[in-house]
This record gives sequence, structure tokens and C-alpha cells, in this order.
Amino acid sequence: MRKSSRPTKSCTTNEELDSSREELQSLNEELQTVNAELQGKVEELSAAHDDMRNLLNSTEIANLFVDNNMQVRRFTPEATMIVNLIATDIGRPIRHVASNLKYDNMIRDLEKVLQYLTPVETEVQTDEGRWFNMRIIPYRTRDTF
Repeated sequence: MRKSSRPTKSCTTNEELDSSREELQSLNEELQTVNAELQGKVEELSAAHDDMRNLLNSTEIANLFVDNNMQVRRFTPEATMIVNLIATDIGRPIRHVASNLKYDNMIRDLEKVLQYLTPVETEVQTDEGRWFNMRIIPYRTRDTF
């Protein structure tokens, strides 16, 4: 009887499985590395968000951010004393939010700032008779500077 020098089908399959297992282990290690880097970036972003929120709140200045569609993006606690805002207003059009200001041109001025990217500054009065200096400025991103 002669022995065959060819590897058996079983042996070839085992080698392929071993090779596939090694590739999967290598991919898993790469994914773990990428995941660790991503987790680090998420933690950095979270810390930066906390820093920014604390900075905005510590100024005790009313800030209201709207997007290009004039929907509420974010606001500081002081803004709620001038414009009737609650947490669920985020994402709502600013037109739908009641204001305590005697300022009929707010929407028009917002549209003007969004269109021309030129700030508008004016004095405004609340329904209670308090006066404020209001500045509407364009929201700049890294891409728009």
C-alpha cells in the first residue's frame, strides 16, 4: 500500500480554520484598540461639554441658541426668565415659544442675522419693565470662521 503525500481534506480544513481564527483574533485586537481610542475621545468630548456648560452658566448671562431653521438648540437658565423656555422646547421653532419681551422684531432680526451673518444689537424691555441689551450673533462653527 502506498501512502499519499497529499494532505487530507480534514488537515486542509483545520489549517484554514486556524488561519481564519488568527485573522479574527487580529481584527478583534484592532477593534479593541479603536474602541479604547473612541472611548477616550468620548470622555474628552464629555469633559469639554461640561466645561462649556459650566462656563455659560457661570456668566449668568441669558443665552439662547437657535439653529439655521430657527429651532431652539440650547439655552442658559437666565434665558428662561426672559423667554418662556423649558427643557422640552429644545428642537421647537423659536416662533412657537412665548417671549416676555416687548420686541416685535425678534424673528425678523434673527432671520437677518442668519441670512447676512451680521450681528444685531438693540435694547429690549420685558413685560415687567426691565431693560436688557440684546445681541443676536451668528453661530460660528469651525468650518465658518
